[in-house]
Parts: sequence; structure tokens; C-alpha cells
Amino acid sequence: MTPGLERIRTLLARLDHPERAFRVVLVGGTNGKGTTARALARILQAAGERVGLFTSPHLQDVRERIEVDGSAIAPEALDELLDRLAGPLEASGASYFEALAALALVHFAEQKVTTAVLEVGLGGRFDAVNATEPALSIVTNVALDHTDWLGPTLAHVAREKAGILRPGRPALTAATGAGAAFLTAAARERGVRLERVAPTHVEVNGYGVSFVLDGCTYAAGLMGRHQAENLALAVRAARELGASAAAARAGLARVQHPGRLEYRPAERLLLDGAHNPAGARALVRALADYFPGTPKTLVFAVARDKNAAAMAAALRPRFKNVWLTRYPGPRSSAPAALAAHFPGARLEPDPQRALAQALAGRPPGGLVVVAGSLYLLAALARPGFGPAPEAFIR
Repeated sequence: MTPGLERIRTLLARLDHPERAFRVVLVGGTNGKGTTARALARILQAAGERVGLFTSPHLQDVRERIEVDGSAIAPEALDELLDRLAGPLEASGASYFEALAALALVHFAEQKVTTAVLEVGLGGRFDAVNATEPALSIVTNVALDHTDWLGPTLAHVAREKAGILRPGRPALTAATGAGAAFLTAAARERGVRLERVAPTHVEVNGYGVSFVLDGCTYAAGLMGRHQAENLALAVRAARELGASAAAARAGLARVQHPGRLEYRPAERLLLDGAHNPAGARALVRALADYFPGTPKTLVFAVARDKNAAAMAAALRPRFKNVWLTRYPGPRSSAPAALAAHFPGARLEPDPQRALAQALAGRPPGGLVVVAGSLYLLAALARPGFGPAPEAFIR
């Protein structure tokens, strides 16, 4: 990966600028951007729009990243696009992510979407989707992650994420504290008025969450108090784009986000892609809200470039037993490298065996939590283990 927008801009020009065929919303932030993007897409669909959604990463199939009105791009459509665009893609030297973004934009133009919701892959300023001109930009929050690319401080991270904001265009955030202060300062440098969205009366109920925004009550079947902020951003963005409160309620009722606090009650299994300290803390808060007093077992793997020590500090006190594992690929930390952060943990490099042993050995009525990386969840959803992979990508 080489930062910069030159390649993607050249590529889009060769493709006759598909990104100009529809309205664009950019969604960035450290955590929660996938939930916000999905929720906004569902609300706009409920409002009668034809909506393209580009997200990353995928769990099982790359087609998950490119969808129109809730349906992933068909295999034959993706194959045809790859064949047809191979020349421009190769000539531009596009990266994997740039190629997928370009394919998505072409697909959206050809499918005649009215609005495309594009999730930032990394950072913002140099991310491929930032080659578009958004009608609205959203930065969910600002926390330390990917510091090797974005910089070592919150100010550095905020500056990179503020790169998706455009002067004269509306911008929204749910960021708080120092992250909000740095983001506001970065927005001010760009001449952007940034509106902070803050839901009130947040409550957990069943396995979902509800909140109040601008005097209206909304609810969704997503777990975690922190989701209220992500969903409120989607509601406020949709209202800014012309959707009604009724459409917002209808859209939120349809939102699903596999791998993000996804509870499977038949197995007493919770799957969460928390992959940084902020995500780990959100997971801990959700466990306290939804499973108080329940004995908990953790199956954990994480990338080598993440702050495993800070994640462990948040997670370790909440779990009776811990299994350390890894997922396929060179980025994953070896279980032995994580052992110092989880004294007494058991090591099992094979993630499927680690989960099987955690499920078999948990206390009666206990909960098994799988967390640390979406790539870990993907590895556990392979055919031949547990429920069919479709359960993870429904």
C-alpha cells in the first residue's frame, strides 16, 4: 500500500468518472463506521432510494463489500467487471483496495443508484473513496489505531480522518473528549462546520438498543450502548439527506451487522470484531449490560500491529478463562506472543480447535466470546466447522 490519491483519480478518469453518477456519503472514523454506513444505507432504502454500499473488510466473500439495495454483487457480475476493467486497473497500478473501490463505483453507476454510502478503509485523507466528492461526510469517532500509518497521537489521527470533510458541505461526528477537540480543530483548518450528534436516553433492551434524537425515539436490534452513537449518526445523516423519521425507524429495524456483538443464543456464543483498545472497552461495557453475572470465556486473536497490552488490560478482568489463538495470515500475532498479557491463558494456534475447546470447557450457563479481529471470525466461519458460513454473512 502506497498512500495517495493519484492512482485512483487516474483510474476513475479512465473509467469516465463513475463516481459522478450519484450522490456520495463518506463514512470514516476509528470504530463504528461500518455500522453507521450500513444503517444509513438501510434508512435511505426505506426512504425509497436505490442505494449502493461499499464496506470493508469482508468476512467470507469479497462480494460482501459491494452491494445494491442490500444485495451483494452477483458472482457473474463481479467476474464480468473484472474482465472488462482489467486493462485500466493494471495500467493504473491500482492496489487491491483501490481496484475494489473502482469496481464498486462502476457497478453503482451501472445499477443507477441514487446514493452511494462509502466506508473509508483506512484513515481518510489518502483513502481511495476520498477521490469522490461527498455531499455529506461522517467521522464516527477518533481513537488511536493504525498509528504506523496515521501517526502516533490523536491529533495526527484526527487530521487524517478530517481529510474526508469538504468546505461548504455538511459534516457529522459523534466523537467526544480529546478526539472531538482535535477533529474540530482539523475541521476548522479546512473551513468545515462540524456538527456533533449526541443521542440521549440510551437504553439496552433485549439484545438491542434504543435512544432519543431530536425528540424522536429510535431502536435497533444491535447490541451495545456505543451503537446508539453510530445509529444516531446514521439517522441525523439520513434526515440531512431528506429522509423522514418514519423511514429512519423502518431502516433501523432492518439493520444487521455480522461479527459486531453478534449473539448466537443457541450456542451461548458472542462474536465481536473488536480489534483495538476502544473496541475492547466497548465490548466490556456490552458484556456488563447484556450478560451481568454470567461466567465468560474468551477466545482471542489479534494482529501484530495492534496494542494488545491495552486490549488485554480491558478484557482480562472480565473473563474466567482465556484461549489465545491466531488466524491465518502473516499479520496475526502468535499465541505465545500474547501470553504475557493474559497470565494463565491456554494456547491453541488452531482457531477452530480453540473455539471447540472453549465451548466444551465453559461453566454451565457460561458465555463464550470470540474477539480481537474480524479475520478470526472469518477463520471460524469456514465450511466444516459449526453452523454454515451464511450465519456470519446473513
